[in-house]
Amino acid sequence: MAEREFALTAPQLVLETDNDSKVISPGHSYAVGRDPTSDVVLSDPRVSWHHAVLHVGDGHWMLDDTGSTNGTFCKGHRVEHLDVGPGYTVRFGSASDGPRCTLSAVAGPTAVSDRPPSALTSITGSHRPPTSVRPLPTKVIRIGRAPDNDLVTGDLSVSRHHAELRAHADGWYEIVDLESHNGTYLNGRPVRQALVGSGDLIGIGHSEFCLVGDQLQEFVDTGDIDLDVEGLSVEVAGGRVLLDDVTFPVGQHCLLAVAGPSGAGKSTLLNALTGLRPADRGTVRYDGRDLYREYAELRQRIGLVPQDDILHTQLTVRRALGYAAELRFPDDTAPAERAARVEEVIAELGLTERADQVISSLSGGQRKRVSVALELLTKPSLLFLDEPTSGLDPGMDRSVMQMLRDLADDGHTVIVVTHSVLSLDLCDRLLLLVSGGRLAWYGPPGETLDYFGFGRWSEAFDAFENQTDRDWVGQYRASPPYRRYIAGAIPGPVPPGPPAPAAAAPPAAPKPKPRRWSKQVSTLVRRYATALSADRTFLAVMIALPFIMGALARALAGSRLDNSTALNTLLILCVSGVLIGAANSVRELVKERSIYQRERAVGLSRSAYLCSKVVVLGTITVVQSVVLTMVALVGVQLGPPGTKGIFMPPLFEITLAVAMLSVTAMMFGLVISALVKKEEVTMPLLVLVAIIQVVFCGALLQLNHALVLNQLSWLVPARWAFGAMVATMDLARVFPDTFSNDPIFTHQPSTWLLDMGMLVTLSVLCGVLVSRLLRRHEPAVMRR
Repeated sequence: MAEREFALTAPQLVLETDNDSKVISPGHSYAVGRDPTSDVVLSDPRVSWHHAVLHVGDGHWMLDDTGSTNGTFCKGHRVEHLDVGPGYTVRFGSASDGPRCTLSAVAGPTAVSDRPPSALTSITGSHRPPTSVRPLPTKVIRIGRAPDNDLVTGDLSVSRHHAELRAHADGWYEIVDLESHNGTYLNGRPVRQALVGSGDLIGIGHSEFCLVGDQLQEFVDTGDIDLDVEGLSVEVAGGRVLLDDVTFPVGQHCLLAVAGPSGAGKSTLLNALTGLRPADRGTVRYDGRDLYREYAELRQRIGLVPQDDILHTQLTVRRALGYAAELRFPDDTAPAERAARVEEVIAELGLTERADQVISSLSGGQRKRVSVALELLTKPSLLFLDEPTSGLDPGMDRSVMQMLRDLADDGHTVIVVTHSVLSLDLCDRLLLLVSGGRLAWYGPPGETLDYFGFGRWSEAFDAFENQTDRDWVGQYRASPPYRRYIAGAIPGPVPPGPPAPAAAAPPAAPKPKPRRWSKQVSTLVRRYATALSADRTFLAVMIALPFIMGALARALAGSRLDNSTALNTLLILCVSGVLIGAANSVRELVKERSIYQRERAVGLSRSAYLCSKVVVLGTITVVQSVVLTMVALVGVQLGPPGTKGIFMPPLFEITLAVAMLSVTAMMFGLVISALVKKEEVTMPLLVLVAIIQVVFCGALLQLNHALVLNQLSWLVPARWAFGAMVATMDLARVFPDTFSNDPIFTHQPSTWLLDMGMLVTLSVLCGVLVSRLLRRHEPAVMRR
């Protein structure tokens, strides 16, 4: 954590390779190798995948060979361990012509140097030194993960050929996105092509680039960031305050616990910090940058583990993480690269022995570890967790909190909302909220009870609940801990950036077009199909339902459909088709709401998600409808002798009508699933939908002359499907008193096409409505 004091006796150095240069800091170790995720990537085939590590020990820099095949060399000699410093040159893979790394001193503040100061400091207030500095291009610099780029990054969130920085003759530079997966950003906003000037930040993956004088400075976000929260306030209708002027700093590598009595605003604070529901007033600064304004870029550096599982629990651990990696990493990421990252986080979270175990069979603490592993795939700097220990026994509570402590020590900043006080001693800071979303304490957990004058946490929480007249906020703001941990730790305002050179203002950046939509659909379809096929209960119901309903219809039909059996048989087919379609989909969105919210926040396409549901559920529904109709009507004489369909044999047309009815009902089921808040509500609504189909299909009531009921029936899928089947069988001739006066029952091509067309229209309208309803569950910043 940045607030802890320690001395770094080793100096910063400039590390130069044939294609790159970067500033290395003593607070980190640097992996050298052919692995694209290495800190220093050397693409020469003589270099091992993981070749060496450069790090600080005993106050000076050291280089350790990590068992490479072809060796590490200095001054012609192979070395396993070497103390290094300015002036050293090391070769890898060959003593004579292997790729080299040269170390030199960084120009100090009093040294004579033309190196400009850190651009990030002047723009955002962050005091991180540049990771690398290089001359600005005279023509083009191409940036990406592939070794043939001019600027190579090992960040898996970066595409192989991600973007180009192009020089213009008039002195401007232009950043051009090369159809990347995760996008290119200018000052936090996604761009395809835009002019860049001094004071602009180009965001690519976990890196920012800035033009300073005649140099290009790169700043890699390795997790050493601060989060500064100032004056957050949230109000709802009626003037009720959920969060009241909350201010606090979070240092680097800090584990912060947010606690307080129920209803104190903990979840509201979490939503404000992550952008799910931005505060009405106040700012959240991520390393000096406004999180709300630059959310499109910074959201990829934030991990969020909600209280509900964000996993398909029918899948194994490895498979669930593999699908998540497909969605979050670029299309051009090799399967081996994705698999390596999955295995890395599995090992990091201690899940190796359970990697092939179904998630639903894991304990609560293990499932929470899998959720954290999913978020760690993209190496977020900030990790938020909402009640990760809820429902866990004390031993598992301690295990989960120890995992979070280890993650903070490993380079992440972790903020956890919790009701448990069992493991607060593992945290660096504790934030306590009281009723009304007011800040009662921020500081080390070990000082909290003494500050309040209580001996046990139960006494403190009882006071928070009952002593509503006590001025907790005023008491804390007048205290030394407030001056020490908040007032003295919040930085001043961000200084203004340097003025841009005199030139025409850059044109407005065009809105970026959607990326890799079809690839997302493919991954989502495969994941969803795998999850459904692993659900044995769903499979059993899915297989049995059309056979059972078809058998009931067959029992009513007998050997032929005549004036005594036709209406009841077609009515059963309509009701069965509606139940099959709606039952398949009515739970599918509400049960995955937490998963959708999280994946949408990191770039999932809403339309791709909806399309995957329609493809998988639609395929299942059509197959079931065909089975239903075949079981019910194969071998049955459909109507009087000589009855013919309008375009095809009657059986085919009826099958098509039932299938289209089931698909439309499936879309209605998705509307219900997107609309409700709880899964338990869906079953009563499914019964209601089925009853409405019976009443308004036209088999029991003549609706043509019922002014209001007839118009309402236009929104009922069974009305049009029943009309198509009646038209196919020409039942208006068999039941002239019932059907002859209703135009949707006539045995004519235009009538049948109208009936089927209305089913298609209702399906499309439902799809549009579902999309709008899904939007309500997305982060509020994304809806602006």
